Amino acid sequence: MRTAVLAALLGLGAFAVATGLVLQLHTHPYLAKLQHNIDNVSVSSGEGVTAIVYPPNGLPEIRHNLSVTATTHVEGDLSAPEVKQNGDVTVWKRSTIVKEGRDDLVLSAEVRRICIDRRTGEAVAPCHGEFYETEQGKRTIGQGAKPLHPGLNFVFPFGTEKRDYRWYDTVLKEPVPIHFAGEQLLQGLDVYRFVHTIEPRELGNFQVPGSMIGSSESSVDVTQYYGVTRTLLVEPETGAVLSLREDIKQELRTVTQREGEGTYAFDGELGLTPASVTANVDEVKKNRPLLFMITTLPTILWVSGAVLIAAALVLLLLHRRGFLVAGVALVIGACLGAGTTYWVTNASDPDSSLDLKNVVSSTNVDYGLR
Repeated sequence: MRTAVLAALLGLGAFAVATGLVLQLHTHPYLAKLQHNIDNVSVSSGEGVTAIVYPPNGLPEIRHNLSVTATTHVEGDLSAPEVKQNGDVTVWKRSTIVKEGRDDLVLSAEVRRICIDRRTGEAVAPCHGEFYETEQGKRTIGQGAKPLHPGLNFVFPFGTEKRDYRWYDTVLKEPVPIHFAGEQLLQGLDVYRFVHTIEPRELGNFQVPGSMIGSSESSVDVTQYYGVTRTLLVEPETGAVLSLREDIKQELRTVTQREGEGTYAFDGELGLTPASVTANVDEVKKNRPLLFMITTLPTILWVSGAVLIAAALVLLLLHRRGFLVAGVALVIGACLGAGTTYWVTNASDPDSSLDLKNVVSSTNVDYGLR
């Protein structure tokens, strides 16, 4: 009877420890990766916004108290050569169109295609076909070993830490440090808050109709300045951005004007709608069993397995018999735990359901680019 108890304790302990090790060393890196076939639509909105609008067959003009909606569609490009089953890189395309609600006019639009590391969320290069386009027919294409969109663009890394990261700003076209600013609850989830404020920066010089900025001249030379305060709420285990809010200011200044004395080409706050935030939260909650399995469960298994093995070793030392049975139980338990977990992990691989050999490249879509 004592020998059977000894074998059971050692077998179960070895099973638990081996399972925890495989979950940590194999399952976590194997499953904690961005999906190739993402297809997500999110909506941001803002009220009381000041912005330049482009009426059909008319001159651009500044309008106030607008209702503005920004719709962003992120989709995976399975036809990209970088996309491979269980590869380290995926390719996502993001299109964004910003409209005002009064006349349904397009304020701005862009399309981007980016190669990203599936675990860190960082843009990587070389990237075949990487580009961004904000005006129809004027596409900027990435070349060489330097990413066109360096830093984080969509998500934070798996296992996000309480530290600064580099977040790519699509207006400045460069990554800007974004700072950890605390923790909070969001619909029952513990999230990290990241914030940065970009002080007004000069974007460029050009001419605008005098009527746009209240001048009697037919055209006026102005300098455009851009600044933003950006707040992101991030689920740390997955790195998913659940909520995004941006307070944006773009000011047109003449040579004699200082900050705040010019004409705002955009002034307002846009944030993900409650429906989009809830959809993001629900997606993370749906994946909670997997998150528990690859983050918390290994520690539970190591502790419980160590306790069982320690109890078995005490029995073994006290009675000094059953060494052969103990050794066999230890080996069998470890092999069963490691083998079963390894098989279940590979069977759960999301990449295995994708047919990456027979992908039809997505068609070009009019995203509202002028």
